[in-house]
Order: sequence, then C-alpha cells, then structure tokens
Amino acid sequence: MAENILQTIAAHARTRVAADRAKISLEELKALCQEAGPGQGEQFVSALNRPGLSFLCEIKKASPSKGLISPDFPYLDIARAYEAAGADGVSCLTEPKWFLGSDDIFRQVRRTISLPMLRKDFTVDEYQIYQARLMGANAVLLIVSLLDGETLKGYLDLCRSLGLAALVETHDGQEVDAALNAGAEIIGVNNRNLKDFSVDFSNAARLRDRIPPGVLYVAESGLTGPEDAAALKRLGADAALVGEALMRAPDKGAMLASLRRAAE
Repeated sequence: MAENILQTIAAHARTRVAADRAKISLEELKALCQEAGPGQGEQFVSALNRPGLSFLCEIKKASPSKGLISPDFPYLDIARAYEAAGADGVSCLTEPKWFLGSDDIFRQVRRTISLPMLRKDFTVDEYQIYQARLMGANAVLLIVSLLDGETLKGYLDLCRSLGLAALVETHDGQEVDAALNAGAEIIGVNNRNLKDFSVDFSNAARLRDRIPPGVLYVAESGLTGPEDAAALKRLGADAALVGEALMRAPDKGAMLASLRRAAE
C-alpha cells in the first residue's frame, strides 16, 4: 500500500458510510438521536481529568502496522478485564478492513461494561458522529489530518450538540494549532506517523508545551511499558491511550497495574 495509509483508510470509510446511508438515511439517524437524547460525553472528560495519569485501554484485533494482534480476540473478556483492572476508559475500534473491528463489537462491549467508551474510527462524515451517539459512545475520534479547519469545527459543534466528547488527534505542531483553533477540548498526540507507521515517542514531549492549560492532553501510541508511563506522567500528560502493549499482554490487569504504579 504505497500511498498514505491514512488516506486509504479514509477513502474506505467514505465507502462504508455510503453503504450505511443506503440502509438508514441521515435524516432517520438524526431523528433517532433526537429521540435518544444527549449522550454522556462528560463521563469521558471526567475520566481523563482525574488526578494523575488516566489510562484509555484499547480493544482491537489487528492494525495496519502490526497485522493480526489478537487471533482469538475474546473482546468481551478483554473489556471485563480492563474494567476489573481499573481502566479509566475504553477505546474500541470499529474500522473493519484494517483493524477488524465492527459496530456490533462496540455495541456488545457497551452493554458489558460501564466505563466511558471512545468509538475509535476514521471520521470522514457527520453520519458517523450520529452513529456513535446511537451506539452509546461517550466520545469519537477526529483526526486533524483528515479534516479541514471548517469541517473540524463543525464536527466539534455537532459533538457538543449530541452530548459527545471528541478526542482530536494530531501528529505535529501545525495540527495541534489547527485543533486549538477549531475549539478542541481534548487533544491527542499520536506518536505513530500514520503515513509510514514509524513511532517517535518523543513526539509527545515535543508537543506538550503547545497545549494550553484547560485543554486535556492524551498521548497515543508507542507506550510499551512502565518506563514510558512514568515519562508521560513527568511531562504532564493527562492520559495515555494504550493499545498493543495491553492487547499482547497475557495478564492485562497486571500490565495495567504496572503502568499505573509507574505513573504515580
């Protein structure tokens, strides 16, 4: 896959949205959201805003960079293990082609645990934000490099109107500035370059000072163990999104406990 993988995944997301719209129109989706009432995005915000380093624990079967991560993928057992271990929130992949996630997996996890949940997908259409609300998500992912400034601001406004939080993902200083200009209240810095999959854990440290007080800061990707958790705590991150390290750990509770101890 020679072209930018992020753009490839985004193009497929647009195809998925078109197929979903053929089943349920945007107007029908809006009506269902109106009937459901506002979401509980504040629970996601509160989970990240606790004293110390919060942990968003990810549920994913595969990724474009690592391939198949969890062949058996007992996702409900994983969700229960995260909750029992004291995770602050759960990030659940719904992208089906490269991450082997699904909306149905998300819904099942939602019914199984009470933790705040992020719908982790590649948002390229407002339709997906309405979908997330109906799935019971507390938050959605908005990736700055996929959205122009006006669209990003519009999606953030839509999230607020639906009672959803938004994790706005950035990769460099320019994208952090764009997120702030659009009114982001939670900014994630992805240490993985989605154009070539390289991981630069120092990215989180370099961009920390660009994020002002009052805006929550989440470090994404590249956390491999307790030393990384301690480093994130030192640089003042509010939360860490932990994926592969937890998914590959035989004892997820023990791994999360070791990360939390290191970040105290």
